[in-house]
Formats: sequence, structure tokens, C-alpha cells
Amino acid sequence: MGNVLEIDGHHLTLEDVERVARWEVTEVRLAPAAQGALQTARRLIEDRVARGERVYGVTTGFGRLAEVVIAPEQRLALQRNLIRSHAGGIGAALDRGATRAVMLLRANTLAHGHSGCSPRVVELLLDCLNAGVHPVVPEFGSVGASGDLAPLAHIALVLTGEGEAEHGGRVVPAAQALHAAHLPTLELREKDGLSLINGTQVTTALGVLALREAERALEALEVAGALSLEGLRGTPVPFDADIQGVRPHPGQATSAARLRALLEGSEIRESHRHGDPRLQDAYSLRCMPQVHGAARDALSYVRRVLEIEVNSATDNPLVFPESGQIKSGGNFHAQIVAQAMDFLAIALADLGAISERRIERLLNPDASGLPAFLAHEPGVESGLMILQVAVSDVLTELRLLASPASVHSVPTGAGREDHVSMGPAAARKARRAADALGQIVAVELICAAEAIEQLRPLQTSPALERFHAVIREQVPRLSGDRALAADVQHIGALVRAGTFRAM
Repeated sequence: MGNVLEIDGHHLTLEDVERVARWEVTEVRLAPAAQGALQTARRLIEDRVARGERVYGVTTGFGRLAEVVIAPEQRLALQRNLIRSHAGGIGAALDRGATRAVMLLRANTLAHGHSGCSPRVVELLLDCLNAGVHPVVPEFGSVGASGDLAPLAHIALVLTGEGEAEHGGRVVPAAQALHAAHLPTLELREKDGLSLINGTQVTTALGVLALREAERALEALEVAGALSLEGLRGTPVPFDADIQGVRPHPGQATSAARLRALLEGSEIRESHRHGDPRLQDAYSLRCMPQVHGAARDALSYVRRVLEIEVNSATDNPLVFPESGQIKSGGNFHAQIVAQAMDFLAIALADLGAISERRIERLLNPDASGLPAFLAHEPGVESGLMILQVAVSDVLTELRLLASPASVHSVPTGAGREDHVSMGPAAARKARRAADALGQIVAVELICAAEAIEQLRPLQTSPALERFHAVIREQVPRLSGDRALAADVQHIGALVRAGTFRAM
């Protein structure tokens, strides 16, 4: 059962989303309670249709056309046309992991039981996910309000046998992919098309993947920071519990405690505990708990937002079988997720900035007291000089990505959708920012590990020696100049894999 995930619209975790994105889950299926909820909500929709009542998007048009009543014989065409007309995304396709995450989240929000779609809609969506039929979804096309309409429409289109899908490593027509997977095409009934595209699932899926990568990068950054402190023969006194206790921000306390644990038992520290003329280290060393901790608190907030959002009903209109009501609202508006993604990108840019300052100190002989650029033979060799230059380029990208998207509302839909969130843009930025931070952290780990070598035979702490050994398994000590790109790639892969979490 470890590779099987049941969804009910209420209990999905961010870790579940990532496991499905990585195809570590072999089967996603509806929980029995969700099957019942879907059927109950569907009966209410069918009852209202049979009674000829006006229901937005079911017996009427959409958006500005909500006042147009649709004749009974045209209602199925209404749903088909909605999907076809909205599958107008632009740009490169989302990667497979992101597409899988979107499909899972759309199924989970429908499983909530407040959409009123046909149960077969959710079942086929999960069947495609399990069979590896991945719709081709262009990354641009949503403003994060009235749902992530265009990208979700590309997923819905594949269920109907139109559009393109990746299956077995090849992009093929959707009908061919469904046939190869022994899956039927979906005939959209009343409300089905609208249910498939109304919601925040693209914004949220990209956000979940960005956050999970950012969380791993932050854990690795504290290992890098502790190694840098040791390489620069800094003091851990500022991480003292008494100092942290009089400014009790949760993230600051957590970062300080982890730094203390990482540095416990260091021979390097003991070698300069007495007689060191420096009373205070530079802020990039001394203020790690305050800066790393601020990011921890930011990431905690983002996590809370996403944990709520992945288990929310974001359709419109929403069906409430308990009261027998169908209500129109605005749960499709992604503003809270968009703002959280902007907040995430800002926090990651600042982490990149403090890491770059430590890298510069490690490579600058005036700041470190170590050989210039940690070269084996400074002068004839350049050592790690270029890595700080490369990081400066990445940091500029990070700072650009920190510019918020969620303040850039552009009215759409002939003025009916007059305030939008720009959620997908914010989430795309956050995901790129998380990747960029991981690259910077990889460089700091490489530079700090090399600085430790300059202090041998002294040992750093047992915890840091273990992490140092992990780095050395991938990247040997400098014995002369060499091409460094592969080194960064190897350590970056460890950062992304979560290798530098607590050992």
C-alpha cells in the first residue's frame, strides 16, 4: 500500500503531491467517501437541470455571457466548446512532474464533493495519471482568476480525446495515447467542462514543487553556513540559546539550534577559542539565525497556505448537497497563493544574497586569511575564483525573480474579471528561484569544504565532518585548476535530493 494514494479532497499533503509528481506513487485512487460525495453532488446538478433552473455554466453561458440561457439540446456542446475554446495556452510545455501535480490537485479538489461533475470525470483523470497519459500543457495562459483556465483546459481536452499527450516518452495525439493506455474518451455532461478548468491547481501545483525544493535548499544552506563559519574560523557564540531566547521568532530559534548542533564538538573552534582578536564576525556569519530564520518563517507561512489550498474546493459554482443549494462565488481566485509565491521568491533571494557574501569571504584572502580563491598555487592557478562570479550572475536572476507578480492585475473577460492574481506567473518565478538558490548553495558547500581542507589536520565537528565526506564523495579536493561546472552539478543534485538535511 506504500505506493498507493487515496484522495478524498481533504487530507492530501504537500509530500503526497511531490511523490506523485515524481511518479513515486504507482496508483492514485478515490477514497470510498469521496465516491459517495461525488455522486451526491452530481444528483443535485442533474435535478436542477431536469427542473430547468438557471445555473451558471450549466444552463447559462460563462463570464460576460452568464445571462445567455442555453437551450437543452445545446448544453453538452456548451461544455465541449468551453474546453476547446479555452485550450489556448502559449509557450513551452510544463515538465512532466508539474503536469502530474496539476492533474492530482484537480482530481483532489473535485473529490471534495462540491463541484457537481460526473464521477467519471475524476476517475478518468486518475486513470490517465496512473497510466502515464500526461497532457501537453503550455506554461503560459492563465492569470490566476476564474481558475487557471487555459492550462487546465489543455488537460481536459486530452480527456475528450483531443489535443496532445505524452505517453511512453513520446508526444502523440491524445486519442492515440488514450487508446494505447486502454482508456476511453470522456463525453462531457452538464457542468463537467467547467468543473475541470475552474480552480487554482496550476498555481498551487507549481507552488508546492517550488516550496519543497526551497525547503531542501534551506536545510543545505545551514550546513553550508556552518562549514563557512568553520572555514573562516568564526565564532558560534551569537547562536547562543540565551541570545535567541530574548527574540523568540520560531524560525530564528530553529536555525540557531541547528547551527549549534552542526558545530558541536569542533576542533577548529577549540583551536581559536582563546586569543582570537576578533570580537564579532561579519553579519553574513553572525546573523545566520536571524536571516535564515526569517526565511524559515516565510516558508512556514507558504506551507500553511498551500496545505489549505491543496484541500480546498475552488470550483464555481459550488454545490452544497446538505442544503440543496448551488452558489456562485470566487474561490477560483488565487491571490493568497500568488502572494505566498511572491513572498517565497523574496525570501529565497535574500538567502542567496547572504550565501554569496560568505562565498566571497571564503575566496577573498583579505577576509579569510586563506590562500586567494582557495587555489592550490595562487597566481599560476585561479582556484575557485570563477564560482563567485557565476554566483553573482545567479543572484541577479534571483533578485529579478523577487519582483512580485501578484500586484500586476490585468483585467480580462470584457471587464467581468476585473481583478486577477497572476498566480501562475508568481509560481513560475518561485520555482525558478528555488532552483537558483540551490545552485548558489551548491557553490557555498564546495567553497566551504575547500576552506576546511586548508585547516587540516584540524577537524570540524562530527556532524560537519560527515557532510564534508558526502561532498568529497562527489567532488575531490583541489590539487590544481580544473573545470568546475561538473562539481556544481554534482553537489546541486545532492541539494535537490535533500542530502543535507539532518543526518
